[in-house]
Amino acid sequence: MGLVSPLKSIYQSIMSNATKRAILRSIHLILAIPIIGYVYSPFAELPNYAPVVRFVSIPVLILSGYWMYAGVIFAVIGVALWFGALYLSGFGAAILSQVVLFIARKIWLVILARRSK
Repeated sequence: MGLVSPLKSIYQSIMSNATKRAILRSIHLILAIPIIGYVYSPFAELPNYAPVVRFVSIPVLILSGYWMYAGVIFAVIGVALWFGALYLSGFGAAILSQVVLFIARKIWLVILARRSK
């Protein structure tokens, strides 16, 4: 734990939690715009939006959303799992991997709560 505490003190002193939340919310909302364009654009224009949505918007949305929800470690795991499943098996597996990640996190939290009693 020698390296973690100095990094944690530096990280906490850079900005407040309110500032981090405001930045993450802004990123989350701004990068939802290409997804709206992807959903509501004419069918002929979908190939133009697809790479940006798949490889930029959705991973950054996952990162910022999970970071706000459960912390940075869970966010990085979620994005890595998204890219791995998308690359290896496609979009359906990537969505399923996120569901499995949430179930695994819930099981882990329940186990931790039972151990602390």
